[in-house]
Amino acid sequence: MREVTPGLWLVGIGPGDIDSMSLEAVEVARGCDHRFLEGYTALLPPAQEELLAERVGEWTRLMRPAVENPDELLELARTSAVALLVVGDPLQATTHVDLQLRARERGISCEVVHGISITTIVTGALGLQSYRFGRQVTLAYPYGNYLPTSPLELVLANRQQNLHSLMLLDLDPSGMGEAEQQPMSPADAMAVLGRAAEKIGVDIEGWTMVLCSDMGTSEQRIVCGTPEQISSVEGGRIHCLVIPGSLDELEELALERWRA
Repeated sequence: MREVTPGLWLVGIGPGDIDSMSLEAVEVARGCDHRFLEGYTALLPPAQEELLAERVGEWTRLMRPAVENPDELLELARTSAVALLVVGDPLQATTHVDLQLRARERGISCEVVHGISITTIVTGALGLQSYRFGRQVTLAYPYGNYLPTSPLELVLANRQQNLHSLMLLDLDPSGMGEAEQQPMSPADAMAVLGRAAEKIGVDIEGWTMVLCSDMGTSEQRIVCGTPEQISSVEGGRIHCLVIPGSLDELEELALERWRA
């Protein structure tokens, strides 16, 4: 295991089940002087948050303002070992890449312990070819009168190239990354996509979509169906969508396992 020295440590803790943390991640987090759980790009179930404290020690939640304006975090890392615990892989979000660069500008060491990401899990679990995924998108909550259509437009661009799309669902209705997170439900996601489709004049009613819920945990569930079928799925906590492009024969057979 790497020696835990003063500086910032970006530690991936896996997709939502602490048992998926690598031994290195556990040892590094345990060896740090301070531990912060990044709480706005992804979430842990409450029971897993308790288990995390048992495994690595007490931690403090850090929300968007403290990560995007990290003066206090980086000053702390100048003289002590500071772990920023991130659900999934710490470099999945560009926010954390920016944090790396800020640390480098200040001459502060920044080490990365990678974790299992949602991208790895989804492409493997569904049976779709990983090299056939196009640009990943995030479906944001509408804010006031603003309805974002760019996520659907990016999916359309992927489909034109016969590529699959991984769509992450927003966690924060406020858009501020400060308050308690509220993961977007399948019904809300289909409602937002339906409004976006109507706005840009696209018919998505016949599309095949795959809902992936609580991936990498014991509650993992996959459902393949139309937008209407996906909208009716209840339960689950954290969801994402895969919108396939054209499917080869093996991919067709793989998705049949998850048909609604």
